[in-house]
Amino acid sequence: MFFIDTIETEGLGNRSYLAGGARSAVVVDPPRDVDRVLAAAAARGVRVSHVAETHVHNDYVSGGLDLTRLTGAVYLVPTDARVAFARTPVADGDTVEVDDGVTLRAMATPGHTPHHTSYILEERGAVAAVFTGGSLLIGSVGRPDLVEPRLTEALARAQHASAHRLAAQLPDETPVLPTHGFGSFCSSSQSEGDATTIGKEKSGNDALVKDVDSFVAELLVGLEDVPAYYTHMGPANAEGPAPVDLTSPPVADPSDIAARLAAGEWVVDLRNRITFAEGHLAGSFNFEAEGKIATYLAWMIPWGKPVTLLAESPAQLAAAQRELVRVGIDRPAAAATGGPRDWIPDGASPRSFPRATFADLAAHDTRPDVVLDVRRDSERAKGWITGSAHIPIHQLHRRLNEVPPGTVWVHCAGGMRAAIAASLLDAAGRDVVAVDDTFDAATEAGLPLTTGTGR
Repeated sequence: MFFIDTIETEGLGNRSYLAGGARSAVVVDPPRDVDRVLAAAAARGVRVSHVAETHVHNDYVSGGLDLTRLTGAVYLVPTDARVAFARTPVADGDTVEVDDGVTLRAMATPGHTPHHTSYILEERGAVAAVFTGGSLLIGSVGRPDLVEPRLTEALARAQHASAHRLAAQLPDETPVLPTHGFGSFCSSSQSEGDATTIGKEKSGNDALVKDVDSFVAELLVGLEDVPAYYTHMGPANAEGPAPVDLTSPPVADPSDIAARLAAGEWVVDLRNRITFAEGHLAGSFNFEAEGKIATYLAWMIPWGKPVTLLAESPAQLAAAQRELVRVGIDRPAAAATGGPRDWIPDGASPRSFPRATFADLAAHDTRPDVVLDVRRDSERAKGWITGSAHIPIHQLHRRLNEVPPGTVWVHCAGGMRAAIAASLLDAAGRDVVAVDDTFDAATEAGLPLTTGTGR
């Protein structure tokens, strides 16, 4: 009997898969931290015989090359993918035997990238599942605009055709196992659901229920900003990533941390946003470890700038370091654990700022000087607090000088991004209040909202 194990990378909204039989298995789209894959294979008692990439990834650093070095596995990469390392090229229709009676069949499904390939898992000739990578997702498809702007429309049309090819050639009961789409920005739209089949997608996926022109027009209009670090992921994967290094970074004392701040380096406090607001090192930024630290830190930090991590425990530091290597932030310049008193030079005091709810904002005696909305454009388009300013969180660090003068009440949709924004503003010397609340509460609090085409 075959098996399929899912390896979640929740912070990036991705999944990898270990699939095989009694003795050996294939890993599809492996994460950078391959020790998780090796542990899953050991738990199954199988050898990793093959590693398969559906495409050269643009949203994370692949662990495929490292995994093949460690296991001696055959590295399957689509034929047309331009890579600088030795691999076994895979073309449409190629098959490989993973274990006795368990095979993997390649199907060309361009769209997310020109070379994108899905893999059909078969047991003794019967379809067991399809690994769709960034092609057919749960209720959506992978975005087609990550390779080259001039190719976007053509790739969107290819996504539509690939989805129809999968639907036409596979049984309705076939489980669809994508890599992206669980919060990943590689998905062209966010959708609900944890599992699906070809039959379910036929009845609800826009790529399968709309004609190609309507599908393409709506998909292109709905595309949002691409995380800035994506620019670096494709080239890193094509070149061949170095083996992952999760050894502890150098320990920083208060004078070292102060010197790094003075040099313009980023000092990132990983503690939760409530604790950070109550007291923190002046000049530090808050990217809480429980949030999407890899996505937002990698999106916002100037690429290659040294980063020092401040954590409340060694375990929190190690978890954050693991998250960051997945997006190519390989080695923190330094790190420290404990709390503000352990990081602040003698004679200095922690900084703090207040937190509030939308009800607090509504009850404020006088209108705050500034209400700053840091949600994405698509979120704001559904409604915003009348009179509020708008700078998406991923742009704020470059546009701090555009924030109007006065105390800034900053909000997002749930609190995490507002906390990041509040820390950036606080580090810049601004008076700030972090609104830690869900945006639905703005309506409940009676705050006036505006909808429509205005900004």
